[in-house]
Amino acid sequence: MSADNQQERLEPFWISGFTDGEGCFHIAINSSKSMKVKYQVLPEFRIVQHQRDEKLLSQIKDYFGFGSITINHGDRKEFRVRGLKNLNTLIKFFKEYPLKTSKQENFELFSRVINMMNNNKHLTLEGIEEIAMIASKMN
Repeated sequence: MSADNQQERLEPFWISGFTDGEGCFHIAINSSKSMKVKYQVLPEFRIVQHQRDEKLLSQIKDYFGFGSITINHGDRKEFRVRGLKNLNTLIKFFKEYPLKTSKQENFELFSRVINMMNNNKHLTLEGIEEIAMIASKMN
């Protein structure tokens, strides 16, 4: 793919719209004996597509410059982003290019959790409880 080829380059509002239809903001909370509070918060963003559209997932990955493409299940692949640094970059992107559907509400909740994690609130039991409450409101 040539970066000079306008037809192959993804536009930010297109990515936002595609995420409205196909993306997912997810917060998992797993028990972890190695963590001080015995729980670990695992936020992630993903877009799942049939493997025939893996090229599109690669273009999205190239646009952001981070993330991974893995097998989701069976013949589906996913573009997945984890890690606070990359998730903070995604949050800035979606604040500049907002979602248009009810997925915006999930994004706002997801952003709150990431902000809490930026402030180390996920390292306290009270913070974990608040994060769990926020995550329960997400689809």
